[in-house]
Amino acid sequence: MIILCACGEEQEADEEKQTGQNAEKPEIVIELPVPENESEETLEEANQTGPDESEKKEFLISIDPGHQSPEVDMSAKEPNAPGSSNMKTKATGGTTGRYSGIPEYQLNLDISLMLRDELEAQGYDVIMTRENNDTAISNAERATLANEAGADIAVRIHANGSESTSANGALVLIGSSDNPYVGSLYEESLSLGEKVLDAYCSATGMKNLGVQTNDTMTGINWSQIPVIILEMGFMTNEQDDLNMADSGYREKMVEGIVTGINAYYESVRG
Repeated sequence: MIILCACGEEQEADEEKQTGQNAEKPEIVIELPVPENESEETLEEANQTGPDESEKKEFLISIDPGHQSPEVDMSAKEPNAPGSSNMKTKATGGTTGRYSGIPEYQLNLDISLMLRDELEAQGYDVIMTRENNDTAISNAERATLANEAGADIAVRIHANGSESTSANGALVLIGSSDNPYVGSLYEESLSLGEKVLDAYCSATGMKNLGVQTNDTMTGINWSQIPVIILEMGFMTNEQDDLNMADSGYREKMVEGIVTGINAYYESVRG
């Protein structure tokens, strides 16, 4: 959470061979000609019932559902960046839907699990920083987990909050080009952020607040791969909050994120 306020079904057809009831009658076999524009090899491929291995993508995505249950004590401090003397709380509890009553940590996890399932269905490999609300993992540890797993990108899922109930829309946070820790990742993170945010807002109708830079985020500063924080909407805004609580709308949210990741994947893989 960033407070923006004053601060195919496989179907196999069994071949049926029909024979006459008189055993003395010869079996009649009719061979249909192969169309000129369709080779035997093409027909064999069409008859394959197993998964198409070419659909498997050699691309590992780290999904980080922001925060965790407040029952997990994450109040200890950790360096804001590798070697930094600036110490920050390991993780915070996040915000809560003012109208839905849904905690941000639960919303983040729900969307992240849906996102994982859809990405895996499309051939991506996915690693989750947490799969429940009781995992004690800090912001630096989340980034380190993705780094050590060899992930290609990190997508951090969050929701926003503000003192103003009129604040609404989605945005993406990345490290700036001047960030001493992740400045070299700026262009790739920007590309990922723009593609995900544009597709997300197009799918959901959310107001697009753009890609913004922030160099104070521990989970960004510890990353060694392109990383974004998607702030999916404001839980303090009635429209955004109730939308994000709706199951049909959540499907659109996930659809948008996946479309953006696909666009980024195509851009880097050619």
